[in-house]
Amino acid sequence: MIVRKIGENIISPIGFTVGENFSAVLAGKSALRRYESLWNLPFPCFVSLIPEAALEAALAEEGLDTYASCTKFEKIALLSAVKAVKQSGIDAKSERVVFILSSTKGNVELLSREYPDFERVALANTARFVARHFCNANMPITVSNACISGLYAQIVAYRCLISGQYDTAVVIGADVLSPFIVAGFQSLKALSDEQCRPFSANRRGLNLGEAAATVVYQVAADEEGGWQMLAGAVRNDANHISGPSRTGEGSYRSLMSALHDSGLKDSDLACLNVHGTSTLYNDEMESIAIGRAGLSGVPVNAMKGYYGHTLGAAGILETLLTMRALENGVVPATRGFDGQLGVSVTVQVSSKALDTQRNAFVKLLSGFGGCNAAAAFYNGYRL
Repeated sequence: MIVRKIGENIISPIGFTVGENFSAVLAGKSALRRYESLWNLPFPCFVSLIPEAALEAALAEEGLDTYASCTKFEKIALLSAVKAVKQSGIDAKSERVVFILSSTKGNVELLSREYPDFERVALANTARFVARHFCNANMPITVSNACISGLYAQIVAYRCLISGQYDTAVVIGADVLSPFIVAGFQSLKALSDEQCRPFSANRRGLNLGEAAATVVYQVAADEEGGWQMLAGAVRNDANHISGPSRTGEGSYRSLMSALHDSGLKDSDLACLNVHGTSTLYNDEMESIAIGRAGLSGVPVNAMKGYYGHTLGAAGILETLLTMRALENGVVPATRGFDGQLGVSVTVQVSSKALDTQRNAFVKLLSGFGGCNAAAAFYNGYRL
């Protein structure tokens, strides 16, 4: 039994399909820009935002303009799901289909209103809203585990499918920015007011961004090929509420578990698609974990320089882009990396795209509270 990708979508500031996003990434484009007083915040920030006009036009094109009263978060989650489900051709109302929603903050901005809509803040209600649109009667699953949410949601989908509970999983990751989110990261002194520089010696912090991404997975016969998820692991090192382990413990153990369970070796891997937030401690921790795993020779790339940190969407968005890149024989450049490596363990980061003939990769993410996740993907027939 294998778990195969049969549908996909990305909604972001640089495109509303995976193809549009990949073309923009390959061209080195980004919607990240500096705002001096976004939402009247008393500090500058460097973020990427989905244009409201383009979003409304896309909703109308899909016949979703009846959802005008929905929040931006609800709109991008639904739009991405609709596009991916349409591409997959599945019967989304089937009892053998489960919807899984990943988000870190969801509708949290509703709490800033004079009379907050507490029900809509609950992520479970957004998940039910999306599932109901497709007339799916199953109880949807929500995953909110800091920055690993999007990857963890895919691992949950994998487990649901290989256990036989369902035949198909629609996995949606989405987050939008708000004053609460931006100010929260600023209070941790984690934000940079200029382009983020993953793994660079002069990195100053992360950028934030908005996005939604959806992947549809289905149980398939071995001979069907295509992108498949081979294994996934989640490990918590409980180092600190907001600081990663100095030894990369959780990241290392999730990476080793994913490799062991997938059967992949370093010689199979085109790249490690990493978290790469550009914060001082995250990039250092990831480099240590990669070195401990004996994978220092494998190309490493990070997507935050194109989008910023898209929170609950990141794990899905970055997985889909890596899949599309390897289909085209390329490991994308790490935008923002300036060539001067600033971590204690050497990793193979490049500011230029690299050619590759390999068709497997491992996706890594880490987050607050010491959570870490890794998943292995392979394009082709079962190993």
